[in-house]
Amino acid sequence: MRWMPLAVSSLLAAVALAGLFGVLALPVPPWLLWLLAVPAAAVALNEVLGKPVPFLRWSFLRMLFGMGTLRKNWQVGDGREQRVVDYVLEKARPGDVDDAIRVIDDFGWHKSLLINVGDKKGPILDAAVRAARPKLVLEVGAYIGYSALRMSRCLAEGGRLCSVEFNPSNAELARRIITHAGANDRIAVVVGTLGDGGATIDRLTREHGFARGALDLVFLDHDKEAYLTDLQLILEGGWLHRGSVVVADNVKFPGAPAYRAYMQAQEGKLWRTVEHAAPIEYQSMIQDLVLVSEYLAA
Repeated sequence: MRWMPLAVSSLLAAVALAGLFGVLALPVPPWLLWLLAVPAAAVALNEVLGKPVPFLRWSFLRMLFGMGTLRKNWQVGDGREQRVVDYVLEKARPGDVDDAIRVIDDFGWHKSLLINVGDKKGPILDAAVRAARPKLVLEVGAYIGYSALRMSRCLAEGGRLCSVEFNPSNAELARRIITHAGANDRIAVVVGTLGDGGATIDRLTREHGFARGALDLVFLDHDKEAYLTDLQLILEGGWLHRGSVVVADNVKFPGAPAYRAYMQAQEGKLWRTVEHAAPIEYQSMIQDLVLVSEYLAA
């Protein structure tokens, strides 16, 4: 129901303005009516103009209100993750990875804001994977499977990607999209976290071929506070080899300062890092950083 944000914001603005100009007798002080009228009118105008201002997108505001749920479950809490899956199943051609990506991007721009890497930063990820030509990729943070699909197009022949997702609901949604796109032969979604005491690491080792020097590329796009600790667990496991690549999203917004400081301190020693600036997902005003780091150790 794409008209709902416009209808609700327009109604709120109209009621508030009617109260301010005496058309309606509302038991509310004028300052509070102005406080309601101005943002409601701005949201309505933004909807009419095609949502050019991300802060005024209804789905962005809803995400802010659901930040507690988002940080806890990596779902906004308004059902948008389920809706994007339904949208892909309805609109995307079965067995077509490119079309599934296109439909997810369309949903993120025109329906509800999503928190996957998106079409602005996605090419940075694509280029890193294409250059590495990996046979084994670890993604930490599946969300709805979008970035896994992007990376699956750039794997070496016979390459495999394991995506670790702590939320079982997200994992199931990602599997549905990946299956619809016809990529489940090269993408496996594993429920767990690298920091769960060894259970997920053990499963990756036993079931997915994670061994010393076997891992060609890592994509970090989960809890930003866990970037550095999870990278350290990967290093302790000895999975990387010289030339392995680690890509980290959202290093500037919402931010992974400890991870960035570590990469800066290790520049030219353990890692060689390039910082790529690009807008965050499905808007053009807020800038982010994607870090692409090459492992230099033997």
